[in-house]
Amino acid sequence: MPVRGLNVHLGPSLAPYLATGVLGMRPATLSAMAAERVAIPFTKLSVFFPMWNEEAYIDRALEAATTECRDLLARNEILDYELIVVDDASTDHTGKLADEMATADPHIKVVHHPVNRKLGGSIKTGFATATGDVVLYSDADLPFDMTEVSRAIHLMRYYEADIVSAFRFDRTGEGSLRTVYTFFYNFLIRRLFGVRMRDINFAFKLCRTSIFDHISLSSEGSFIDAELIIRANMLGFNVIQFGVDYFPRTRGESTLASGSVIRKIVSEMVQLRRELRHLQPVHQPSA
Repeated sequence: MPVRGLNVHLGPSLAPYLATGVLGMRPATLSAMAAERVAIPFTKLSVFFPMWNEEAYIDRALEAATTECRDLLARNEILDYELIVVDDASTDHTGKLADEMATADPHIKVVHHPVNRKLGGSIKTGFATATGDVVLYSDADLPFDMTEVSRAIHLMRYYEADIVSAFRFDRTGEGSLRTVYTFFYNFLIRRLFGVRMRDINFAFKLCRTSIFDHISLSSEGSFIDAELIIRANMLGFNVIQFGVDYFPRTRGESTLASGSVIRKIVSEMVQLRRELRHLQPVHQPSA
């Protein structure tokens, strides 16, 4: 019986287990594999939020992340956690609020950009600051329920994934123009880079930090989400997807579909295509 919202590329280490049953695996094998992997928690989960003028959302974002991380600790899924706010030269009270929360909670770290570096620069700072063996990036407006992090961690361990990327079940709340834009964007990614992903720019990427020994991100704009997946795919890392319910932003403004952002994405897309012509996989596929 297929699992709703799961799109998995199984690595070679799981190939011998293909048979019958849930997700094509023998029930006895599933139980043994699950027990083995759950027994080894991740050392530390890093969660970071790129923020620019997010004073309306910062409290809720950090509260939800703290609640989920404490639950993961209680269930021995992780041994420690940290929450990172990347304040991208906000002009409201985001930076001040973040500093106050970091003073009250040692699990919270704040990095302040002296100048605005856009989404790409903030994401690069977040990944560089993270000290955990797994790291999650998300938007401050929490476009998904934070309890989905538990499911992503389970999937990462179970399928030996290097990246778990979520996609949205229903995007109609964004409006028809944004839906059309996203369709053509994902189509371009497939055509230019051969990467078949649903909702590649969605702000839910759970990564093993070890992949950044081989991946160096260069995008400064919103193309960085796609760049991460494209580089990981071309280097042979195991990327899987699963579906989540989507909660559109209700406060503040999103600029991801603006003309300047789209032009920046196209420019960085062309640049990456040229750069990747001679990239060699880190993991060679099994014969």
